[in-house]
Amino acid sequence: MKKYLSQSLSCTIFTILITTLLFSCDVFRTTPERHSSSRSTASRGRTSPSRRPPARKPVAKAPARKPAPTRSTTPAYSRPGSVNTANIPEVVQIARTYTGTPYRSGGNDKDGIDCSGLICQVYSEMGVKVPRISWQQSEFGQEVGSVAEIKPGDWLFFVPEAGKEGYVSHAGIVTDVRGRDEIIFIHASTSRGVREDNLFSTYFKGRFVKAMRPF
Repeated sequence: MKKYLSQSLSCTIFTILITTLLFSCDVFRTTPERHSSSRSTASRGRTSPSRRPPARKPVAKAPARKPAPTRSTTPAYSRPGSVNTANIPEVVQIARTYTGTPYRSGGNDKDGIDCSGLICQVYSEMGVKVPRISWQQSEFGQEVGSVAEIKPGDWLFFVPEAGKEGYVSHAGIVTDVRGRDEIIFIHASTSRGVREDNLFSTYFKGRFVKAMRPF
């Protein structure tokens, strides 16, 4: 009888121990999974700071550029015809004050002057703006129809070589018309400076190409 009770008690204790162990294992097994699941769920709703895309800085727009002011390519010359013919003696007088001035390419004063510079400077002293370059001067005003029509104040133009076509290389101002074969003009000679010569001289007659009446 005692042996039976002892076996029965042992079985009961063993059953309790097994039940306790099984319950404990279930608790230990399910608790981490719940924590893991909750962490996983929470992690889905937020982004790790290290994985967040960097915030974009606003880019400032460049200020609009104002259009550059357009520059006129045409110089403001005086209008042909704006000088009264009564002023021609003054043109001649001013031109003759340069007599003897040495030739200097690009010169514009009595220290040195070239042929187109003489024309430009004479009219500048009268307050009249004309082209500075000889070939531009040869297109300024109205062309004189014939040599017989040339008058004081007209501009004469020449090419480098006698009897040949070429670019305008020399210019002068008519100062006096003394006859059919004697038209005097003042110019800046490369070898002798500012002086007066006859259009009908051997040197200039063959090189003459045109006469212009600027005003």
